[in-house]
Amino acid sequence: MRLHCCFGGTTIQTMKLASIPYRTCATSPSLRSSAAISRPFALFKTLSASHSPNWPHRFPFHIRALSSAAASAQPAVDSTNTVSVDYSVVKPQWKAAIDFKSILENKSAVAANLKNRNSNANLELVIELYEKLLQLQKEVEELRYERNTVANKMKGKVEPLERQTLIEQGKNLKDQLVTLEEDLIKLTDSLQREAQCIPNMAHPDVPIGGEDSSTIRKTVGSPREFTFPIKDHVQLGKELDLFDFDAAAEVSGSKFYYLKNEAVMLEMGLINWTLSEVMKRGFTAITTPEIARSIVVEKCGFQPRGDNTQVYSIEGSDQCLIGTAEIPIGGIHMDSILADSALPLKYVAFSHCFRTEAGAAGAATRGLYRVHQFSKVEMFILCRPEESDAYHQELIEIEEDLFSKLGLHFKTLDMATGDLGAPAYRKFDVEAWMPGLGRYGEISSASNCTDYQSRRLGIRFRPENPTNTKKGKGRNLNPPEFVHTLNATACAVPRMIVCLLENYQQEDGTVVIPEPLRPFMGGIQLISHKVK
Repeated sequence: MRLHCCFGGTTIQTMKLASIPYRTCATSPSLRSSAAISRPFALFKTLSASHSPNWPHRFPFHIRALSSAAASAQPAVDSTNTVSVDYSVVKPQWKAAIDFKSILENKSAVAANLKNRNSNANLELVIELYEKLLQLQKEVEELRYERNTVANKMKGKVEPLERQTLIEQGKNLKDQLVTLEEDLIKLTDSLQREAQCIPNMAHPDVPIGGEDSSTIRKTVGSPREFTFPIKDHVQLGKELDLFDFDAAAEVSGSKFYYLKNEAVMLEMGLINWTLSEVMKRGFTAITTPEIARSIVVEKCGFQPRGDNTQVYSIEGSDQCLIGTAEIPIGGIHMDSILADSALPLKYVAFSHCFRTEAGAAGAATRGLYRVHQFSKVEMFILCRPEESDAYHQELIEIEEDLFSKLGLHFKTLDMATGDLGAPAYRKFDVEAWMPGLGRYGEISSASNCTDYQSRRLGIRFRPENPTNTKKGKGRNLNPPEFVHTLNATACAVPRMIVCLLENYQQEDGTVVIPEPLRPFMGGIQLISHKVK
């Protein structure tokens, strides 16, 4: 929906939201053969634009990165002062620090990982493009050497005829070099687009298969036994005057809602209680921007699958509404080298989140369970590589402790390969019992993304050398390494409200507030019917 607001004769531009037309990782079949890449520049006009994951481990070999100027998109302004921009031109691909050498050395393991994750990344094409890139780099370096040799000869005393010959040779070499360097830039972009489709490797203990193959790690509590007919949260909310879905549908559309009365206090109580509990564990509290640049969203690994993008974009800009605080937190230290002594960095963030919920047909969509906008408290850690498994365990233990204190019955699962997002090396989900729905529903997850995101975001640290006592320029510095990143949901408010209302309902239709939340809700102990 586009809005135009005028004040004092001045037109104020506002934004139009739309799902990002993300590129998929699928490539034209004609480009998947060796013949299609027999010459590097033969595929530049036809290679589809795609983006995605990159390789997660340290790499000893770097390809030479040559960046090209961004394609310009000139905005057109119509009579209503509405700006429209043509983004049909494919811009040069941003560079991820992908370990191509490791991909080659571990081709079988990478191929198995793609199969286990049901990924459509084309490993063979990536390898062919990379080998073509190496050959082209070699040709470029040889031409540079020849050109430098000619230039050095001209510095000495040479006959006029020979000088003219050298000048012609230098000009020809320059022209050839310009053409090959342009081809090298384009081939590098094509390789990046394909290689970024390769997801993170999976932990060796991750179950292989679809979601049904996920294994239960732990079960806490047992379902409450009710002696009266159970109501779901929608009915409870209606009778206790806590929600207004109808008005929200008129104002904003389906899957939006108004919270009212004690539900507002419950949301605020959950947020503040969760923040206080997590901060006790050494996390720094932070609020984040709720709009991020598209490139940051992509670098965090949030590429949609086909048309089912979960991301809202702002039309005519390179910005998106965030689907999780993980995105803006990940961007804080983008393109930086952190001090070893600064790690780990542990954040707990509050933000509103926005998701299209495309492709959610058939899933539980009633009431608050699946909505377009919601409040969430998110944990995020940047750490040394050897510590990420331990911090992953810490995150899931924090989640289990929070939900146990609220008296919920839940189970934690080690999610199977087919249910892992591209960045995740391993993911634990928490599913809580929801009596009104009559089933378990996901309320949280905790993911170890190893160096998948940091290689895309450019976040590194320089390990300290304890044996190096020199100071100043003479000291030997260790080369920087990529940090590992982890994220976990401490509280997704709408689903927590679902759990609390349905599990703490009473026979008379009231709802008891769990004791830990009462001090954060002004002492409210019971949600009662309103006196009319």
